Amino acid sequence: MSKTLVHRMCDAVREGEKMSLDDLGEFIEGVAQRSISVTLIEEWLRCIHAHGISVEETTALTAGMMNSGAVLSWKGDANVCDKHSTGGVGDKMSLILAPALAACGVRIPMLAGRGLGHTGGTIDKLESIPGFNCNLSPDAMSIAVEEVGCCIAAQNDSIAPADGLLYAIRDVTDTVDSIPLITASIVSKKAAEGLNALVLDVKCGQAAFMKTEQDAVQLAESMVRTANGLGIKTIAQVTDMNEPIGTHIGNALEVIGSVLVLQGQGSKDTRELVMLQGGQLLNLTGKAATLEDGMHMIGQVLDGGQALDAFVAMCIQQGTSNSIAQQLAIDPQSVLPQSRLITELTSTHSGYVDSIDAMALAEVARELGAGRFSMDDEIKHTVGFVLRSVKNASISTGETWLLVHHEEPLSPEHRRKLTNALRISNQRGEPFSRLIRTVGESEQ
Repeated sequence: MSKTLVHRMCDAVREGEKMSLDDLGEFIEGVAQRSISVTLIEEWLRCIHAHGISVEETTALTAGMMNSGAVLSWKGDANVCDKHSTGGVGDKMSLILAPALAACGVRIPMLAGRGLGHTGGTIDKLESIPGFNCNLSPDAMSIAVEEVGCCIAAQNDSIAPADGLLYAIRDVTDTVDSIPLITASIVSKKAAEGLNALVLDVKCGQAAFMKTEQDAVQLAESMVRTANGLGIKTIAQVTDMNEPIGTHIGNALEVIGSVLVLQGQGSKDTRELVMLQGGQLLNLTGKAATLEDGMHMIGQVLDGGQALDAFVAMCIQQGTSNSIAQQLAIDPQSVLPQSRLITELTSTHSGYVDSIDAMALAEVARELGAGRFSMDDEIKHTVGFVLRSVKNASISTGETWLLVHHEEPLSPEHRRKLTNALRISNQRGEPFSRLIRTVGESEQ
């Protein structure tokens, strides 16, 4: 029966016709229940990858994956929102954004992932905090959000279980880069959170999954159309991922960078991206009349300490002791694990920082243990970088531009790669903006 079902769907796709939505629903149910063979799933994935499917089919696929597991539901005002990033270097927005939005009166039931490849994972960062528990059931997520306004939990088999198997098979069949399949994977998990509003941060550049603006916009449009089709107000922000985000890169170091921003200090670049994403969500949920008003609200809770208070409450709610959470907010370095070695790298020229190669930093960090080469690898939470200089800043010969936090000595190849990541120019460049363009209902 399954074989006939899969072949019927594949024949329709190859002939440019739409799959039966009933067949699609039955297929997803079979995937979730593990009653369809991996061989047949592989055949279907390769067919979708090769030929593509319509927006209607993508939306139906996403809805089926969403409904294959638990779907959170909420009482009261329509103010449940979240964001998703396609992954970057130094992308610590979730750690700041969830508590900042909670402080503004919206609810954030955030599901997040671990790092794989060169991109860091939100869950790995949070697990560098002593006692922090990311393994929350759907019920525990609901309780946490009702208690403190936000939670950040690891993806698990309770929510969108069909996606878990499909993604694992996509990974080994080289069908990961199919836009309908990426769309369904991302949006199904977000829709299962019971959202009213969603902001998508689609990274673009050398250190992003989507290298070109054209590819990033194509993915953004697909996800926005699908999420809107499921009744979620959605806007995508296509952002630059050539330069590393902020000053701190690596798991425990990014927690430090996040706390600095939550203290009203820290990286201006990181703060502006948080304000951009948070402001958009406050506008989509009706908490703010405009994007600009929403950005102002986020800035106020960062400067006023309310976002930091919400972060402490989230840590305590998710298992960190009261005393450690309070100390984390005051002096994060005294609480978090620290690396055995710190190496300073200095500039070999004077001038202005033309660029810092985010991909080169990410690759070295991963090789030093900050990331994984397989899902079984153990993360070294202490490994990473602190940037002392940023794009367009003036710099002198011999000036420290990078602190490398590591556990094992740096190899000559690592030193060479990191040294070459800094590019110096004789002239200051144009002002740098993360936001390239917006995709969505307002096309702001």
